[in-house]
Amino acid sequence: MKITVANPIYDSVFKFMMEDERIARTVLSALLKKEVLTVEMRRHEHPNVTRDNLSMFRIDFAAKVRESDGSERLILIELQKTWLNTETLRFRRYLAAQYNAEENMLKEEEQRCYAMPMVAVYLLGHRVGDIEEPVVYVNHKAFDYDGREVANCDTDPFINSLTHDSIIVQIPLLHGKINNRLDKVLSVFDQTLVADKNQHVINLDGKLYEDDPDMMHLLHRLGLATMNADLRQEMNDEDEYFSAIEDRDTQLMEAKAKLSDLDAQLSDANAQLSDANAQIRSMAQAMYHNGVSLEVIAQSMNCRIDDLKALLGLS
Repeated sequence: MKITVANPIYDSVFKFMMEDERIARTVLSALLKKEVLTVEMRRHEHPNVTRDNLSMFRIDFAAKVRESDGSERLILIELQKTWLNTETLRFRRYLAAQYNAEENMLKEEEQRCYAMPMVAVYLLGHRVGDIEEPVVYVNHKAFDYDGREVANCDTDPFINSLTHDSIIVQIPLLHGKINNRLDKVLSVFDQTLVADKNQHVINLDGKLYEDDPDMMHLLHRLGLATMNADLRQEMNDEDEYFSAIEDRDTQLMEAKAKLSDLDAQLSDANAQLSDANAQIRSMAQAMYHNGVSLEVIAQSMNCRIDDLKALLGLS
């Protein structure tokens, strides 16, 4: 059974999907590999498609998760999604702002404040270097001088205020294989399943999800997105926005290629000119050493006496 749903790589569709609390818990639980008990969307930032500059789509979640020992913990999840290669500095600036935000502080006894433990999730529409794994977990650990791991540091509020874990998803490396829970959840982002004539929708095999109520709920919401006129228009706006950026980048690459060719031509011309000057200098030196006067050499070379002296290195 084929199911056609809206493509959540589009910011508008992704936002529509993640605004559903049940879906947010489903997606974040799979990414974190922990049970998300409650989740609250706190803020989001959407790119202005009428503006000629890149802006990543970001959502902040406050989530209560159950740890492996059964304890519950409140964490902040910074989810950032981008289609195109983005400067790392843009991610760092956003994280820095969240570290400093008053709303992300937890107050304890004696009026002490600690930053809420944070997990940064990056959904990237591009690859990261030569890394072949579609999902990469970067977890902070603490070690002593001899390289031995220090126990219990992952629960200390001071350490968790200063460090964070990261989850990096490379969407281009999602190729339809479902081996675990996260694969199933991320399969809705698999761009190899995009419809042939309409990149706004993805065709999925419904049999892979029919025994999973949470995923069927997710697919149902993405199906609703295909019928939403406003979302379809926003997807068209995003297409135009990124098409304009791609056209600009293509023009820049072509201009750089032309400049590179011109530089090569100028380099060749300079080399040829240098060879010609060397030949002229050699001829002038041979004539001068054979007793030909400077006046005669200058006349034969159609140059001034002062220029000839400079060429021969004479004062």
